[in-house]
Amino acid sequence: MSIFKCKMCGGALEIAPNTTIIECEYCGTHQTLPKLDDEKREKMYDRANHFRRSNEFDKAMGVYEQILIEDDTDAEAYWSLVLCRYGIEYVEDPSTHKHIPTVNRVQFTSIFDDDNYKSALQYADSLQRHLYEEEAKAINEIQKGILAISQKEEPFDVFICYKESDSQGRRTRDSVLAQELYYQLKQEGFKVFFSRITLEDKLGSAYEPYIFAALNSAKVMVVLGTKPEYFNAVWVRNEWSRYLALIKQGQKKMLIPAYRDMDPYDLPEEFSHLQAQDMSKLGFMQDLIRGIKKIVKAYDPKGTVVTAATTSNTSPLLKRAFMFLEDGEFDRADEFCENVLNQDPENAHAYLGKLMAELRINKIEDLKNLTQPLDSNKNFQKALRFADDNLKTELKSYAKYANESARLKHIQHLANALAIHRSAQLKRTYRLAKSTMNSATTVIEYQEAAQLFQSISGYMDADLLACDCLTQAQKVREFTIAEQERKAEANRIAEQERIAAQALAAEQERIKEAQRQAKAAQYAEERRLADEAILAENKIIAQKNKISRKFILFAVLTGIVLIVIGAISEFMYGLIMPMEGYSPLFNAFMDVFSYFVVIVPVAILPNAFALLSILLSHKAKKAKIILSILAFITTAPVVLLTLVFLLALVVAFDPEVLGIIGAFCIAGLLDICACIYLIALPIIIKKKIS
Repeated sequence: MSIFKCKMCGGALEIAPNTTIIECEYCGTHQTLPKLDDEKREKMYDRANHFRRSNEFDKAMGVYEQILIEDDTDAEAYWSLVLCRYGIEYVEDPSTHKHIPTVNRVQFTSIFDDDNYKSALQYADSLQRHLYEEEAKAINEIQKGILAISQKEEPFDVFICYKESDSQGRRTRDSVLAQELYYQLKQEGFKVFFSRITLEDKLGSAYEPYIFAALNSAKVMVVLGTKPEYFNAVWVRNEWSRYLALIKQGQKKMLIPAYRDMDPYDLPEEFSHLQAQDMSKLGFMQDLIRGIKKIVKAYDPKGTVVTAATTSNTSPLLKRAFMFLEDGEFDRADEFCENVLNQDPENAHAYLGKLMAELRINKIEDLKNLTQPLDSNKNFQKALRFADDNLKTELKSYAKYANESARLKHIQHLANALAIHRSAQLKRTYRLAKSTMNSATTVIEYQEAAQLFQSISGYMDADLLACDCLTQAQKVREFTIAEQERKAEANRIAEQERIAAQALAAEQERIKEAQRQAKAAQYAEERRLADEAILAENKIIAQKNKISRKFILFAVLTGIVLIVIGAISEFMYGLIMPMEGYSPLFNAFMDVFSYFVVIVPVAILPNAFALLSILLSHKAKKAKIILSILAFITTAPVVLLTLVFLLALVVAFDPEVLGIIGAFCIAGLLDICACIYLIALPIIIKKKIS
């Protein structure tokens, strides 16, 4: 999107591609747009429009012509040339606040006949063409009104072009020099256009008709200046450039540059072919007036003193009186004139002498330099009353000059007072605008400052500051929009972050809840497994206890059985066998069996000790050790006895003895088997319990 400055107020406009008309958001004006194909063309248009808004129409025309060299189909460039040729300046209407055109370069040619206007219509689209035609109608009507006023103006002989006020609003030295030249030319009888006096009773917006009429009627223009920048000031350049254009068109006119306290080579380049006059040169005024006379062929109103016939008695007295006037002895001159009047009460020259003595002037020609009216002076009235025709004509001419000078002096006084008032008003407005600008922080405040500066356009740097205010207003507007967008974006991001934080917190809470549930489930599972383990362990312990009880019961029962068998054996051996008288072999067998029966209970002891050692708690370590030692000690005799029997079996060869020994061996083997059984029984119980 391109940025283009408004042709009316200079405000920045954002232009979308392929747009040909736009409404300014600052001044509300509908206006046409140029072809902005690239950045270079955009900058050229900004520069040209700046010159045009500053009323530097010639500079602006040069840039617009360069644009047309690159693209001769740009309707806006042709239209801009039309605005420059007619010096169109858009000013704000205080009542409607709309920008309306004013014509600063009136032409005899109608705008409808202008070639650039025709080219603008040719290359414009329908929307642009409508706006061009509407503005052309308004400009044409304004120009008609200006031409109508200018045709009623009397022609001028000389046009004085100069810089009236400086950048501070003060009257320039050029203005003073121009006014001196004005009075000199007026005294010579020329009709002179001097804006300070000629336009003092005209409204500011109505200057153009009178300037146009003066430019076209004046035979001579004197461009007067003391600084190079004054020659190139906007309105000064506007006047002399238009005058040069008339000369180029073939009109018989003469432009005379007059400079002072500056290098003539610093004069505008357009004056290079003209003969410039140095105002500081001795005799400048006489040479200038003589040159102007030659051009306009005007009559030189040089007055001559006509001496009326007097009586022989008053003539010497009058001559003495005028001699006293030349010497500056005004009281003596008045005295001699009184003496003449005593002799001739209707002597016009005597009254003239008294008038000169009263006004303290030396020569009669000095009457035309007076700045006070003569009509009300009694001496003048009597001199005019009694004068002959020649003297009366001369006195009337002096009175006319004096009255005109008085009028001019009064006008000058009023102009000075008005200028002072205007300067003070401009200064107050400027200060107010500057203060408003310095304290402005909003778009409205900058626009108010710009309006104040625009109301004093041309004063100091008011135009530049108005542009600065509008630029600042645009920057503030852009900054405000950017700040609003930034805040909206920050709020959006903050809202997103808040939502994300809430979602994260919810997710974290969900995770924590899931973790709590998982821990609770894990704890419940661990409790369940622990309970199951405790139940299983209790079950195993119960099973172990049950098995232990069974084996203990079995061992006890086995021991009881063995004890019962031993008791029966002892009963048989002690009661039955001696009574029956069995054979020795049977007796031996019974002895062995008895021995077995006796030995087996003994063998039960180590097994009982071992069984108790196993069943005791693992914490009773000392008891387990003692029981294990007792089991070993009680088992050893059985093993040794068995080995003795085996050794005896090997040594003895007596059959009877062998029978007895065999019986004992059988008994020992049975005993060993019983011992093995009783020793293995605790081991089996331990494995079953484990």
